[in-house]
Amino acid sequence: MPVEKPNNPLVSIIIPVYNAENTLMICLESLSKLDYPALELLFVNDSSTDGSLDILEEFVPNFLGSERQAKVISHASNKGVAVARNTGLDHATGMYIYYVDADDSLATNSVSLAIDKAQEMDAEIVGFNWFLAFNANERKMNQPAFQTPWEALEKMMLGTLRWNLWLFLVKRSLYEQHNIRFTPGMNMGEDLMVMVKLFSYAERVAFIDEALYRYRQSNSASLTKTYTDAHIEQVTRNINDVESFLRASRYAPKLGNLLEQLKLNIKLPLLISAKTKQYKRWRNWFPEANAYVWDNKALPLRTRLIQYFAWKKQFWLLKIYYYFVIRFVYGIIYR
Repeated sequence: MPVEKPNNPLVSIIIPVYNAENTLMICLESLSKLDYPALELLFVNDSSTDGSLDILEEFVPNFLGSERQAKVISHASNKGVAVARNTGLDHATGMYIYYVDADDSLATNSVSLAIDKAQEMDAEIVGFNWFLAFNANERKMNQPAFQTPWEALEKMMLGTLRWNLWLFLVKRSLYEQHNIRFTPGMNMGEDLMVMVKLFSYAERVAFIDEALYRYRQSNSASLTKTYTDAHIEQVTRNINDVESFLRASRYAPKLGNLLEQLKLNIKLPLLISAKTKQYKRWRNWFPEANAYVWDNKALPLRTRLIQYFAWKKQFWLLKIYYYFVIRFVYGIIYR
């Protein structure tokens, strides 16, 4: 006899907030317009020093309803986004977990569509597409579809499927049954580490071919990533966690060189730069992966080329690519 599913299972949306007063109202407005009734909003104020807390405390009473819940949980000191997300998870009571960043927004029907798909497919994870939004325009970003957990994991490691938390609605039982949490202090690469574990334990997943999330970047310069030594250390810790986990998982026999491809994709942003120092960082970070730059046929040829240039120390070609493609072409498109 099939298990009867609740019509409106509670969805817990976790929103870490730290000094977000300039963009927070955009996020709150989209949350208030969601057409799904059974929501639990968990704002984790990570010891903001601006007016974020005042904005949240004014918003929460106006959001509450017969099926709508909301609360603000404040940290006494700034602990970082990984701990903030753990705090949200520890307070969540919903059947499903979802994350929203404090400067982004959601489509009005996003949660409704995701829940409908989850119930239709009895899925533990539901993924979807997104918009990359700049000040004056935006671009729809299409994720590749996936039908199985392994297909999603493979595409993540190949770099064609993004692992951002806000791209997936996840059943809370996956977190609780397998004790999945973020590593305190490791605030870069934490989304990859958690999504890999969630997909590894999931049995049924689903995908919606619609853009439901709007990720905001202020300008084309935001595409250029500058990693500090602390950032690299945090990402490295999370990647090492992922590698140890996957090599001990049921998917270990399928890995091949996928972990090397993952490492190449993780450090690729270092090449979206005009700085020789960044190129040298690329060469020295996960150097064991450098010999695999040509193997990933899922990536565009130009992506493999810039990795090859970095591996062979042809830094002048990387600078030409940066100034022509990133500064000129993207500078016109993404305004």
